[in-house]
Amino acid sequence: MSAEPTILAPVAAEPPASRRRLFGRLLTNPSVAIGGFVLIVMAVIGLLAPVLGTLDPTAINPSTRNRVPGFERTIRADDGSNSTFKHRMGTDSLGRDVFSRVVYGARISLVIAMTVALASVAIGLVIGLVAGYVRWLDGPIMRVMDGLMAIPGILLAIAVVSLFRAGLAAVVVAIIVPEIPRVVRLVRSVVLSVREEPYVEAAIMAGTRVPLLMARHILPNTVAPLIVQGTFIAASAILVEAILSFLGIGIPPETPSWGNIMAEGRNLFRVFPHNILYPGVFLGLTVLAVNMLGDGLRDTLDPKMAGR
Repeated sequence: MSAEPTILAPVAAEPPASRRRLFGRLLTNPSVAIGGFVLIVMAVIGLLAPVLGTLDPTAINPSTRNRVPGFERTIRADDGSNSTFKHRMGTDSLGRDVFSRVVYGARISLVIAMTVALASVAIGLVIGLVAGYVRWLDGPIMRVMDGLMAIPGILLAIAVVSLFRAGLAAVVVAIIVPEIPRVVRLVRSVVLSVREEPYVEAAIMAGTRVPLLMARHILPNTVAPLIVQGTFIAASAILVEAILSFLGIGIPPETPSWGNIMAEGRNLFRVFPHNILYPGVFLGLTVLAVNMLGDGLRDTLDPKMAGR
């Protein structure tokens, strides 16, 4: 489900002026600008879900089930007053407001994407540094990583989530496990190339301690490729969560996510397509935006692509 690791050429630490130019190139890159804008909009939607989704996304009302988008109904308050509410995206088979469920689902998808990307990169970075620098550990570590990569990511995620109780934590762990080997291979390849550079060999000859050597000379060269790989991991995490929830082994139905919203509407898709259409559009836009951001970062941070 993930893109292949993007290996960027090792680069030395940039002065402040170079970093400002790099930031300027990022802002002028159309992929970064469009992808970043869409992601910011999705993040705002998720943060403002209690305001935008005026109805409880878990409230069941059989009298208004499977209503088409734009349906209006009157709600009587405790004080006897009436108010008219419009279901912008209709209702599902249990009478729940689809719009409220979709905006609350943005929270789940973005939280999972960020958590999986950060955790995968952090764990893979540590293992990759060890595998690339400690030669006698390289073989055993990479054989384990190769074994994990031999299993399709979605099948490995299903196997992992089946070992735990269904929930957000189980889904996050199930998605992280298949992503770690890809990060490890990326970091290891960077370490193997950087450690042969003259300035690293000079630091070793000067007696620089390993932690300081890693922090000064090796870690800076892993930042750019890890940022790019992290965006692809985030996009993959959103898709895998939707697949697991669609299959009924991911986020529990009482917690709205784009995957289980579509799963609940698949039986009546031909008659009431809005139950799948709207969460599918949000899911597709978010994944497309993350991939566009990753492509733009790769084009800007890779010296070969930036030269073009």
